[in-house]
Amino acid sequence: MICSMTGYAVRTLDVGRGTLQCELKSVNSRYLDFHFRIGDDLRALEMPLRELLASRIARGKVECRLSLSSGAARPEQMQLNGDLLAALQALDGSVRQALPDAAPLAVSDVLRWPGMLGDHDVDAAALNPQVLALARAVLDEFTASRAREGEKLAAMIVDRVAAMRAIVARVAPRIPEAQAMYTEKLRQRLTEALGGASDERVLQEVAVFATRIDVAEELTRLTTHLDEVERVLRQGGACGKRLDFLMQELNREANTLGSKSAVTEVSQASMDLKLLIEQMREQIQNLE
Repeated sequence: MICSMTGYAVRTLDVGRGTLQCELKSVNSRYLDFHFRIGDDLRALEMPLRELLASRIARGKVECRLSLSSGAARPEQMQLNGDLLAALQALDGSVRQALPDAAPLAVSDVLRWPGMLGDHDVDAAALNPQVLALARAVLDEFTASRAREGEKLAAMIVDRVAAMRAIVARVAPRIPEAQAMYTEKLRQRLTEALGGASDERVLQEVAVFATRIDVAEELTRLTTHLDEVERVLRQGGACGKRLDFLMQELNREANTLGSKSAVTEVSQASMDLKLLIEQMREQIQNLE
C-alpha cells in the first residue's frame, strides 16, 4: 500500500464524565515530525500516543489534537464541597466586617467557584485505555484516507511512465537513421572545409562526432529507470524518497539526451520527457 503524506481524521468518544476528541491531520515533510496539541490535564498521554502514531506512520508533518470536554452533570452527581463552602463563608464574613458596604457572595458566585461541585481533576491514567482505543480508531481512518490519495497518485505516476515509454519507443527507431543522415551531411561539410584532406581524416572526425551524438546508452538507462519506478510502485510501502531519487536519475538521462541531440526530433523528445518527469516529481513529493 502506497500512502500520501496528506490526511485527516477526527473522532469522539463519550467517557461518562465528558467527551474525548482526537484529531489527526498531516502535510508533506522530509521526515517524520509530530506536533501535539494536548491540554495539561491529558499531557501524560502524549508519550503513549507518540509511540502509537510512530508505529503506523513513516513520514510527514503530523498534528495530533486531544481534548476532553466536560459534560453536563446529573443532579444526583452534584455535591457541594463542604470545606470550601465553609472557607468561603468565613472569608465573606471577614470581608463584610472590614467593608460593611460590600455585597455578599451570591449563590451563583458560590456555585461557579472552582471545585465547589466536586473534584474536576482528570485522571489521565484511568483514561489511558479509552484514549488509545479512540486513537487507534482515528489512526485507522487517517491511514485509509492517506492510502486512498496515495493510490490516486500512484496511478498518475504509472500513466506518466507509460507516456515516457511511448516517447522512447517512438524516437528510438528513428535515431540511427537521423544520425546517419546528419553524419553524412557533416562528412560533406568537412570534405568541403578541409579541401585536400584525406578521406581517412574526414572519417576520423565523423566517427568522433558520431560517438558524441550516440544516445543509445541514455535510452537504455531511461528504460531501466522506468522499470525500477514501476517495481517500487508495485512493492508499495514508504517509497517517496526512493522515487524522488529515481526522478533525479531520469532527469539526468533526459538532459544528456537533449545535450547530445543532433536532430530536432530527439531534442523535442528530451523536452517532453523532462516535462513528464517534473509532473511525476511534484506528485512524488506528496508520497510517504
